[in-house]
Amino acid sequence: MTPETFKFSIEDHVGTITLSRPDRLNALTFRIYEELRDFFAHLSTRDDVRAIVLTGEGRAFCSGGDVEDIIGELFSRDMKGLLAFTRVTGALIQNIRRVNKPVVAAVHGTAVGAGAVMALACDIRIAGPKAKFGFIFPQVGLCGADMGSAYLLPRVVGLGHASELLFTGDIIRAERAAQIGLVNRVVDADAVLSEAHAMALRLAKGPAFANAMTKKMIEDEANLSLEMAIEAEAQAQAICMQHPDFREAYDAWVAKRERRFEGLS
Repeated sequence: MTPETFKFSIEDHVGTITLSRPDRLNALTFRIYEELRDFFAHLSTRDDVRAIVLTGEGRAFCSGGDVEDIIGELFSRDMKGLLAFTRVTGALIQNIRRVNKPVVAAVHGTAVGAGAVMALACDIRIAGPKAKFGFIFPQVGLCGADMGSAYLLPRVVGLGHASELLFTGDIIRAERAAQIGLVNRVVDADAVLSEAHAMALRLAKGPAFANAMTKKMIEDEANLSLEMAIEAEAQAQAICMQHPDFREAYDAWVAKRERRFEGLS
């Protein structure tokens, strides 16, 4: 599966998705939404990819939906057509969360609207000093809860911060985003992509099967009681103990050598 609306490359089992409309601040079109949705689903089937970096070309991460391409078209749609579109955008976020590899966002410049939610859906976020985030839907007369933001954002920054951002649509800078936990760390502008790749490479060298299980548990346990979560983790860990990587880690420790973890299978 070869993408047509964004760039994709692989190095050391790290797959890098680069949004590539720099002249439009990497704004998303109908086609880009659909292709990204499908490509994240496709990546779950790729054994050659063990971690993913999501970034944008030029001076922005992603400025959200393209006003010229999308808004005018939406005004001409009925409720059925509008719902078809919003379900596509939500499916993209769901596939970022469900892809069985960790996803690291490398955010420089603007990440607003759908761009902010895409960064939020990633597992780890590395930001540059000029990065700015905004769930700006209220500024255009829309509900602040879009594409799963009201589900994900309180889990990342807490209910109070999430409520403020989703009600006001305010844009916050990298320093503030780090203070409330929206980004994991802020690095120099010229180090954003390299730091994100280094993190992804570290994860790619880890146990792919166990990493996939960790991501699944983080996502699935949000709606479980503590008792159910503990039981789910007990079963997940027992499954991981049957995977060759568990034995490999022990054998490598005994032999005082580097661990050689297998893929997802």
